[in-house]
Amino acid sequence: MTAADTRAIPWTFVLDEPLRILVVDDDPILCEFASVYLATPSASIDTACDGAEARLRLEHNVYDILLLDIEMPRVDGFALLAEIRSHESLKHLPVIMLTGHDDIASIDRAYQLGANSFATKPVNWRQLSYHIRYVVRTSRPQGPQQGSHEPVGKSYSGTTPAADHDVREFLKSVVRRADAIEGNLAAHDREQWSAPLQGVRTAANRAFAECSKREPGSTTDGAGYVPDGATPQ
Repeated sequence: MTAADTRAIPWTFVLDEPLRILVVDDDPILCEFASVYLATPSASIDTACDGAEARLRLEHNVYDILLLDIEMPRVDGFALLAEIRSHESLKHLPVIMLTGHDDIASIDRAYQLGANSFATKPVNWRQLSYHIRYVVRTSRPQGPQQGSHEPVGKSYSGTTPAADHDVREFLKSVVRRADAIEGNLAAHDREQWSAPLQGVRTAANRAFAECSKREPGSTTDGAGYVPDGATPQ
């Protein structure tokens, strides 16, 4: 398949089932990127800056999966994972360790404490989305598509105008949030993060164009959504 053939493939969301994901990491930029890259019309993202804050979120909310950093202040990832696996209502919660520690000792300890999987930084967000979907599906007691959530569109093969509108609004919000993050970056961070943020905008614009083509009476030329004052991708 050529690059042109690849670009012609319609955009799809990997996390297309109802999911609530908790990302625990003391890096605020990574948490922002997780909120941008992983959120979809059916998947929502909560974040926590360390294990102590994650405890509070786990006490008050139900999550489908946890992405957990290792090295954090107050309560680190290993300590929180051990607590989760000893807690009756949380012991089956799927956990992916998401960390820069890729040494043998860290990997072994993560699995010994009960992690379901292990992913390293820097993050390939598209690949991580597939990783999350696989871990969630295989962790369900009754197998894929038979757990607490029903997959989106299971009983209907098309999409409704309301659903298309919701997706387009979501994609617009992704572009706006990427712009806001870049605008708030310090000068020394901008060189590192500008290219990934540009990738977010490009992907969102492409998906917006694909969605708009399906709108009844649409005359879109596939240019996608471009905020006021922005440059088309």
